[in-house]
Amino acid sequence: MADKARTVQGLIAAWVPSRGRMARVALLTLAAGAVCGAVIVVGGRSEPAVSAIPAVSAPTVSSGSEQNGPEALLVRTMREINANRLDGALAEVDRIIGAYPNFRLAHLIKGDILLARTRPLTTLGDVNGVPLDQIEDLREEARVRIARHERRPPPTHVPRYLVQLNAEQQHAFVVDTSSSTLYVFRNEDGGLRYVDDFYVSIGKNGINKFREGDNRTPLGVYHVTKRMSREQLVSEYGKQSELYGVGALPIDYPNIWDRREGRNGHGIWLHGVPFDTYSRPPRSSNGCVALTNEDFQTLTGRVQIGLTPVVITHGVDWVAPEAVAAVRRELTDQLERWRRDWESLETERYLQHYAAAFSSGRSSLEEWSAHKRRVNSRKKWVKVKLDKVSIVLYPGRDDLAVITFSQDYKSSNFKNRLRKRQYWMKDGGSWRILYEGSA
Repeated sequence: MADKARTVQGLIAAWVPSRGRMARVALLTLAAGAVCGAVIVVGGRSEPAVSAIPAVSAPTVSSGSEQNGPEALLVRTMREINANRLDGALAEVDRIIGAYPNFRLAHLIKGDILLARTRPLTTLGDVNGVPLDQIEDLREEARVRIARHERRPPPTHVPRYLVQLNAEQQHAFVVDTSSSTLYVFRNEDGGLRYVDDFYVSIGKNGINKFREGDNRTPLGVYHVTKRMSREQLVSEYGKQSELYGVGALPIDYPNIWDRREGRNGHGIWLHGVPFDTYSRPPRSSNGCVALTNEDFQTLTGRVQIGLTPVVITHGVDWVAPEAVAAVRRELTDQLERWRRDWESLETERYLQHYAAAFSSGRSSLEEWSAHKRRVNSRKKWVKVKLDKVSIVLYPGRDDLAVITFSQDYKSSNFKNRLRKRQYWMKDGGSWRILYEGSA
């Protein structure tokens, strides 16, 4: 059995990240009984192999179904390898393939387990005739999936971005491009409850989309704009629709902030995967966020068109709920002052809430101010009511917030009701409106 352990040890270098805790986790799960004094390669340097390899700890999961999810089954397979039980590892990987027949990574692992019985292996995916880039993609998927299993969201913390959801917004999505994970949160009595997360693929060239065709995934605050069924995709895109699997959820990229920053492009979606594969490698899309078809169908049941926020970030900033509450108070107080000053017909005081760089998409601050002075001069009274307020902080920034609300406006000579969106930026220590327009 020791000889089998040595053959499987050759897989380690291809699986482990460059350094840190996750490198050790991957090492401990993938080494099949390390032999004292053996040498392994971690991040390009040689280190002594450990003499005793502990079992992989099972993290807390949100539902029983996750116990049989792909990451859990994958780690159980590695735990069997870790205990020098290659027959048990083979049985576990067969369970994965039985549950997910098109899971290419599972087939690769099974092939390595079988090969390890007959000859030494030098790396994960030690096979001939397969393009190296495809093998590297599967190695990266293995690293990401093991990391996902170990790094569960902290149970007492929430993403700092989701400051406030209105009562109609049932769920919010946070996509962490650094861990290939989409988190789902439920709105419960004004608070957030983590309910699920899914493995996702992002743009083949990474993040920070800037221009059409750069194959990057944007970072920002977006909303799902419509739902596209498999039938709609086939009708509109023909054979190309196979890339999107069971369906698609387009989001509103480029948003207002993207346009201000000079970003362009279009067609950023959440969507499924081709039917001949269970999942795609972590970086393989043209900029979209791709989920397994099974996960996509689960996700679509939680989507409200035009309401569900999608925050795409590189690394989630998890904070205590109290920190979110403090930001909520600050921004809701500022929004209320803006509302009161509008009602007061003290136009100059009202205009102080707008940043020097303000734009409505059609008007600069100077043009906006002239318009408001002219309109207010003809008013005897104004009443403004705001409700259904949601507040989302922009990822990667402490000074930018997206506030969406329903506005009921009545005055002595006009009234209307509309859904409005504002971008607020902290300017000189005070929050001011950078953009205002219809949502």
